[in-house]
This record gives sequence, C-alpha cells and structure tokens, in this order.
Amino acid sequence: MKDILERIKQKDPEQKEFHQAVGEVFESVKPVLDRNPQYRKAKILERIVEPERVIMFRVPWFDDRGEIQINRGFRIQMSSAIGPYKGGLRFHPSVNLGILKFLAFEQVFKNALTTLPMGGGKGGSDFDPKGKSDNEVMRFCQSFMCELFRHIGPDTDVPAGDIGVGAREIGYLFGMFKKLRNEFSGVLTGKNLNWGGSLIRPEATGYGSVYFAVEMLAAKGKTIENKTCLVSGSGNVAQYTVEKLLDFGAKAITVSDSSGYIYDEQGIDREKLAYIKTLKNIRRGRIKEYVDKYPRAVYTPLDAGLDYNPLWNQKADCAFPSATQNEINKNDAQNLVNNGVMLVCEGANMPTLPEGIEIFLQSGILYAPGKASNAGGVSVSGLEMSQNSMRLGWTSEEVDKRLKMIMHSIHKACLDTAEKYGTPGNYMNGANIAGFVKVVDSMIDQGLV
Repeated sequence: MKDILERIKQKDPEQKEFHQAVGEVFESVKPVLDRNPQYRKAKILERIVEPERVIMFRVPWFDDRGEIQINRGFRIQMSSAIGPYKGGLRFHPSVNLGILKFLAFEQVFKNALTTLPMGGGKGGSDFDPKGKSDNEVMRFCQSFMCELFRHIGPDTDVPAGDIGVGAREIGYLFGMFKKLRNEFSGVLTGKNLNWGGSLIRPEATGYGSVYFAVEMLAAKGKTIENKTCLVSGSGNVAQYTVEKLLDFGAKAITVSDSSGYIYDEQGIDREKLAYIKTLKNIRRGRIKEYVDKYPRAVYTPLDAGLDYNPLWNQKADCAFPSATQNEINKNDAQNLVNNGVMLVCEGANMPTLPEGIEIFLQSGILYAPGKASNAGGVSVSGLEMSQNSMRLGWTSEEVDKRLKMIMHSIHKACLDTAEKYGTPGNYMNGANIAGFVKVVDSMIDQGLV
C-alpha cells in the first residue's frame, strides 16, 4: 500500500489533497485487504485511485466590458461501479485537478454509503462568481456547458452544485444543456422546484449532518438538546446546520466566511439566521456585516499569521466544520479537545488534516468524517434523480423522512463495520471500509473494465 501511494505521489506530486484522501482510505482498509486476498489479486487499490475519465477544457466568455476572459473547466469521472457518476460542480479560484480528484475520490465512497445507486465524480472551474453580474455568470455557465454537455446525461453523469454553484448557476447550466441536446431530462440536480428540483435539497447537507450527530449522541445515551455548537462557513451547509440545531434545541454561536468569523455568545436564533441567509444568499455580502446588525456579537478577521483558527478555540460541546477542506489543523483539533468539545461532525469535505484526525481519535471524542456525515446533500440529489425519472415530486415531509432514514442507515453501517473490523466506535474506519467494500465488490463483479 505504501508503494502504491508513493507511486501516486511521484506521478502527480502537486496533488496533495488527493494524496491525503487516498492515504486516509488506505490506512482504514488494511484489515479488509488482509481478510480478502482477492482484492490484492485484482489490483483493486491501483484501479480505484485512477479516474475512469478526466475531462479538462477551455472556457472562453465575455465579461460586461466586452473583454474576453478564459477559464479552465474540469470533470473527473472517478467510478461508475455502482451507478452513474454523481458529484458537484465547484466554481472557485482554488479549483485545480488535484482538489477535484480528491473530491471525486471521496464522493465515490460517500455515494456508496447512501444506499442509492450512484457512482462518484466531481467537476468545476477556477472561475470566481463573486463580484460577477448575473449576465457574466450566465455567459460563463453557457460556455462551460458547451463542452460539458458531451460528457453528461441522466444515465451517464449527473452533476450538482457545490461551492460557487447554487440554483442560479444550475439554472443557466441546465438551460444551455436543454438547448444543445434538445431534451428535458434529469441531468443536473439542485434545480429550482418549478422545473424538476426537489424539496429539502438546499437544506439537505446541513440537516443530514445534524441528523448524523444526533445518531452518534443517541448511541451514547445522550442528546444534542441544550448543547453549544461551533459552526464554520456561512453558505448553505452552515446555514441549515444552524437551522436544524435550533430545531433540536441546541445553540450555534459561530459562523464564518473566508474573511473571518463572528462569535455570538447569546446564540444565533431564527431571526439572526434569517439575516445571515439574506446577507449571504441575496446580497452576497460578507459575514462581518452581522455585527452591524447585532453589535453584541464579535467579529474576528482571519489572521494568516496564526497557526490556528480562533473560531475553533471557543468553549463548546459540539463542532460542525462546514466551510471547506483542511480548515482544522493539529492545533485547532487540540484546542477543540481542550475546550470540552465532545463531538466533531464534518459538514464539509475533508475539513480536518490527518494530524487533527489523529488527535480526535486518540482523545476518544465522537468524530464523524465528512464522507459519512455530509452525505445528506448527495442523498437528496439521488432522491431528486428518482423523482425526475418518475416525473413526480415528493412533499418536503416525504423527502425529509427519507433523508433521516438514509442518515440512520449510514450511521448504522459505520458503527457495525467498525465493530466488525476490530475498531468499535471508530466512524472513520467504519465509513471508509463500508464504502470501499461496496464499490470494490461491484468492480470485481463487473470484470476488468
């Protein structure tokens, strides 16, 4: 396994996030390989780390000044062993091949855990929608889809939204796909309700994260009621994590964006949450404006010189990292443990560095990796695919009920698998092994393809 990981690093030395994701899974699945020698014989590890297909393309578009801009587009089709490729599109300046490969690799196992028939993929562009007009975003999305449409379809690859890609972007992408292909199909998820979207889709990742945390605490005979919670991010995942925490009687005291974070000791109630939604979703403002409206809160700008994030250095019971990858380092993890946090439930993809995960596991706190705890979003995307195929829509109560059932099933699969392989209570091993076994068994069934 070390040799395989070393070859991956030599092939693509710049793809550090991908190396990190692969290394985490490899570490967990050692006992599986020992018990199943057919996996080694079939060269499963060597095959599973290579995408089935990598698509990279130029995206030219006109800005509002009439000047030509050029970005780079990607789609990583990682694995179709258990269904069509499924995974979001991310529009952000940080997007590159390594980040998308890591996200696609994680998506393969996350989707396998949902119990729904979905493979794994990811895509996006280094285009930054921040500060762009609606017309500029539309022109970019149309140009992006002029290449992507050749590679996707309801039975092939079904992209969704991610950072920088919300209902607005999905609408522009779908409109161009429909024009190019002359068909109205369930090729994208995260659509508006008027034309094929699913209720609860924007809320799903945040809701699912809290449902998973509730399951973890219940397994220990505890509840989340009256718990103080740290939440990072201020997009959909963070917003609906806060909302569902309120539903369960818990209190969130932080949210953040790339510029800094706010700490509200009184807690973010429904009125304050509504303001955050307006600020971030409609006005597209910065989180520091929160303290103008609620001056008893404290805003702390991001200090790149610090070797820790002060957001994670607050007294709390639970933490929900819901912003982006690698936002919790070793120092942050130690601060969380020192400040009494007993549960960390990841709403983002791989938000904790390996050294931080090691601290969580050694301390004995409840730790849920993102591939398990943030699977609610792709789960409801899968439910949207089902509704599109059947040409019907379910009520929000029905979708929410199915989401709860899926998160319950993921939690049980993680616990049972961790117990089976000798690491009881280790959700990371449970999630990695359960997803891995389902995917690789399907690969073996389908032969060398």
